[in-house]
Amino acid sequence: MKVPGGLRLLIFLLFVERMAGAMIVAIVAFQMYAITGRELDLGLLGLAQFVPVFVLSPFAGSLADRFDRRKVLAIGLVLEVSVAVAMAVLSILGLSTAAPIFALMFLFGAAKAIVSPAGRALPIDLAPGQLVGRVVALKTMTFYIGTIFGPLVGAFLFDRSPELPYVFAGALYLFTITALVKVPRSPVRALRRASTGRERLRDAFEGLRLINRSPVLRGTITLDLFAVLLGGAVALLPAIAEQRLGVGAIGYGWLLAAIGIGSFLGSSFLTIRPMKRHAGRNMLVAVGLFGVTTIVLGVATNYWVALAALVFMGASDSVSVVVRSAVVPLATPEEMRGRVLAVENVFIGGSNELGAVESGVVGQWLGASLAVVTGGIGTLVVVALWWKLFPALRSIDRIEDVKPFAH
Repeated sequence: MKVPGGLRLLIFLLFVERMAGAMIVAIVAFQMYAITGRELDLGLLGLAQFVPVFVLSPFAGSLADRFDRRKVLAIGLVLEVSVAVAMAVLSILGLSTAAPIFALMFLFGAAKAIVSPAGRALPIDLAPGQLVGRVVALKTMTFYIGTIFGPLVGAFLFDRSPELPYVFAGALYLFTITALVKVPRSPVRALRRASTGRERLRDAFEGLRLINRSPVLRGTITLDLFAVLLGGAVALLPAIAEQRLGVGAIGYGWLLAAIGIGSFLGSSFLTIRPMKRHAGRNMLVAVGLFGVTTIVLGVATNYWVALAALVFMGASDSVSVVVRSAVVPLATPEEMRGRVLAVENVFIGGSNELGAVESGVVGQWLGASLAVVTGGIGTLVVVALWWKLFPALRSIDRIEDVKPFAH
């Protein structure tokens, strides 16, 4: 059975949005390190993005369950355009201080909080039941294509002129907004709109309560939370590229792209040959391999060894992402997907940003290399604990057999 045309368009637009976002995050980090030269500031960039995600995601999830998810997605895209335009203007004027970067990354985090629940729920809504696994793998594959090309294109454009990556990213966002009108509306019936402030607050946090009651949801989401929190080596790549590997903007761009290349290869394989059995066990093993490759990156002094480690890191991560991206929506009643995915965004998206903070603080204290190694060891410890603590997660066999948790 073929993926419907409207769903294919949506997946393509989410790829374009990811490419633009990856470009902005990569170039902002490179500019920040060029201005301050401090690993800690790379971590604080992550914190600036995490705070609005933490505050706004539960409410953004409620919006995604109560309104047309395409419109909610468009609101977040408008905010992302604003960040791209502002960074282009600052780069033209000559960016020399860190304060405006932190402010704009705060706004960028707010945009991500709005985009994520609607953007993740809508493909599941539009996917025929028997195609969910393939659609998730396809969406993951295109997501990582954006992860590859965003930093690479951004690095080449930045090498020509600092404002060009942001101009190009803004154009990609505008294209996505205009094309959203051709994406079908979600067939899932929207919930009744809350009439009081207390109802809105209750609905916003209902997703958190459901996750807490479901062992599968709790185990799946917290596994990635702690693994990424401890293994957040990507935030230190600007320092690793300059201090240990001796490469500039283009070499740094390839390091970031290597993660996406590995992820693309892994998710492409799962698109062609979907995972048939032992999904939960495979997810845990993949996160363990992520920890091992993180350690290799931390001890690498050769550029090609570091590049290879990042490719394998991305490949192992893609297995975990494909399983989680299918299990979490399927284990959630469809009328609650927006809210549960919003809470997941706080945990998973927040773990990326807080992992960047942790890496930045430890990197400033111990150095980038030791910070990465200890993070990889921490990831392995988490996998061992979760294998024991969450038998419901470990025992998931076929993805399509996962049923919504009865609440």
